[in-house]
Amino acid sequence: MKRVKFAGMLLALSVSNFAVAQDSAPATAAAPAAAATPAINPSLNEIQVGSKAFVDAFNKGDAAAIAGMWTPEGEYIDGAGNLMVGRAAIEKSYADFFAENAGATLELNIDSLKALSDAAAMEQGTSRVKVGPTAAVVGSYEAIHVKVDGKWQMASVRDSVIESATAEQNLSDFEFLIGTWGAEEQGNKNESICSWVSDHRFVKRDYTTTFLNGSTSSGVQLIGWNAQGGYIQSWTFSSDGGHAVGVWMPTEEGWAAQMQGITGRGVSTASVNLLRRLDDNAYVWQSVDRTVGGVAIPDTNEVVLKRQP
Repeated sequence: MKRVKFAGMLLALSVSNFAVAQDSAPATAAAPAAAATPAINPSLNEIQVGSKAFVDAFNKGDAAAIAGMWTPEGEYIDGAGNLMVGRAAIEKSYADFFAENAGATLELNIDSLKALSDAAAMEQGTSRVKVGPTAAVVGSYEAIHVKVDGKWQMASVRDSVIESATAEQNLSDFEFLIGTWGAEEQGNKNESICSWVSDHRFVKRDYTTTFLNGSTSSGVQLIGWNAQGGYIQSWTFSSDGGHAVGVWMPTEEGWAAQMQGITGRGVSTASVNLLRRLDDNAYVWQSVDRTVGGVAIPDTNEVVLKRQP
């Protein structure tokens, strides 16, 4: 997520740890955008250049440079409705997002740019924040620019998550998981039991892996709607004392969970967990882009889980 309030910061996308045992977080929001629409007023060309600089700073994870594009008392409202006032607060918001979503990238398209006066202009557009190889969130934004000492700065920016309403409804996409599932991979047996809890607000997944040598590993995961962040989020707790938070984003084939967590020994983990539904009785799961303690480890094989009687 973390606040994937995707869009200028939109998501938070932030964005879920599911594999290596974890679920991740956040998303953050969007801000002015880069782009394409030619400005009629020559002075507005400077705003387009500034929007491009904003995208460059975002993609470098430079929160200080981003905050410096606001007026000293500028305001920023993220996709969850949180208000930040002043450069320090805005910089902290972006810095927190970048810390939770390393490598996040932003694309902006200016849909409208018009002068309100000689020293004020309004910019409206759409944004796309990508966290990881598959997770992305689309949003819209509106920015008010003012000219201070001959230089355009942002006085106010508001982000919105375009798909927030449908995203909440998408929790119903997980309804097919309710039941018992099993799979066997290289002699290791996996069992997951999924059920609704808390008045159908969360899907609970109890899982157990029995290894070839007879040892077991187990845990529990909750999947629900993060109303503040505007995305589906999961919380995973494993039998070794580890835990993880994940941000789930829809893909063309299913779902991608950007995971980040900590093992029972205090080592950080990260991964992208992919879930692809085959039909009502089977789905494919795979964990990719995995790291443990900052060191890359191989992707898992694709595992096909089948509904059990």
